[in-house]
Amino acid sequence: MAGISEKLFFGGAIAGACPDDWIDASNIREVPDHQEIYLSRTTLSNLIVEINERVSREQVLSMLTEQSVPPLGAHANAQTEDIAAALYHLRDICDEGDMMQVINTPQPVLLQRFNPPVPAYAGLVSFTSPKRQRGGAAPNTGGAPTSIDGDTASSSAAGPQLSTYSCHFLLVRLEAQNTDLLVFVNVPHEEFDLQGDPAALSREEELASNLLGKFVETLEVRNWGLFAC
Repeated sequence: MAGISEKLFFGGAIAGACPDDWIDASNIREVPDHQEIYLSRTTLSNLIVEINERVSREQVLSMLTEQSVPPLGAHANAQTEDIAAALYHLRDICDEGDMMQVINTPQPVLLQRFNPPVPAYAGLVSFTSPKRQRGGAAPNTGGAPTSIDGDTASSSAAGPQLSTYSCHFLLVRLEAQNTDLLVFVNVPHEEFDLQGDPAALSREEELASNLLGKFVETLEVRNWGLFAC
């Protein structure tokens, strides 16, 4: 299993973590300014660090009212709203026809390098998508993860007509900066399913979980000017 080390993102403005042998996607294709993307050299797994506008309370309450979410209590308190904001971001990256299943409901985590503490939540969902064609457009964030050579996780012509991937995620809510900082670690299942290798999939999921845990330990904003309007 690849080692995980501390890594600087966004020109050193944010510290986090990355597997030692993963490569910067911006070296091989264009990446949006609000994202940093790293790709596994050996699988379709990837890491996305993303800066988004903070989901408003109005958007959160609308989602709680209109959509089915996991039980969060009778009243929309601050934690309820934060958890709903995490699900809002996740649903926002779904393409038409995608299905999202919450595996681990977002739970509060303590980011060790933030003083004073900021609200942060980690969880796990899975996305199931209709197969997309080889060479399809790359997603903005979480749609079918992409390999070093640009193939999507669902590019194989063989196998089932649906593709599934796990998304280990971390949401950090920076209210003063009107920002939601997101970390996604995506693990496509199809390559392991086609190989008939559930043990390899389990190891990849463990790597993703460990990577997210390393972010909880090491995530730090070193230059708050990154969020200046």
